[in-house]
Amino acid sequence: MAEIHPFYQTHRHAMEAAMRERIDLAEAMLRERTHLSDVDAIRQEVMDEFQIVLTQMPYVGGAASRMSDFFMRLTGFMAISRVLRRHGVPVPVIGEIERETYKAQLLRAPEAERLAAGRQFMSRENQALMREQAARSVTQAHQAEFPEDFVYDFVEPGPQDTFEFGIDYKACGFCKLAACHGDKEILPNICGLDFVAYAARGIRLERTQTLAGGATHCNFRFSRLPSNAKTGS
Repeated sequence: MAEIHPFYQTHRHAMEAAMRERIDLAEAMLRERTHLSDVDAIRQEVMDEFQIVLTQMPYVGGAASRMSDFFMRLTGFMAISRVLRRHGVPVPVIGEIERETYKAQLLRAPEAERLAAGRQFMSRENQALMREQAARSVTQAHQAEFPEDFVYDFVEPGPQDTFEFGIDYKACGFCKLAACHGDKEILPNICGLDFVAYAARGIRLERTQTLAGGATHCNFRFSRLPSNAKTGS
């Protein structure tokens, strides 16, 4: 069996704990919406599948890359999708369960902590880091070293734009991962988790197209949610 990359191995305990928490949060929905009779067996099957997913996660630079966190936070949902799809659960139903589960998990963190993370994401310092990493991502040297990584441009707002900044993803690490392992059908579920993640941190994400949906790029546009909307709802 393939081995887990040493970088992800150091985070394995936390990722497994997060997966167990997700299944706990999803249990009621699994019983109500999937009509699967043995949820305990599904739980074990998901954790077994997650061990496989861990060996498939691409290394894209470890702590030096902002995209490593994307893989660590979201790739586990591919394990959930794979198992539920094998049991005949419709992909849209899987997506609903995953979004609601992820929202519940994120909202367990204190609001002040989540909003502080959102402010850090929107900060000038983080925007400068994203400009730097975006410029690096499009270089031949970076793509040769990390062929499974995301490739993206940082987007500055124009005079008539209402967003603070944007990212255009021209190549997606999740799309590449899905293409390698037959998961293209469940990609939209992974894409849907983005809105949940940013809203929980007080950030409005606007996106009208995705690579998974056949577009030439994913057009992420970020702005701050009004203070009375910063609940993750």
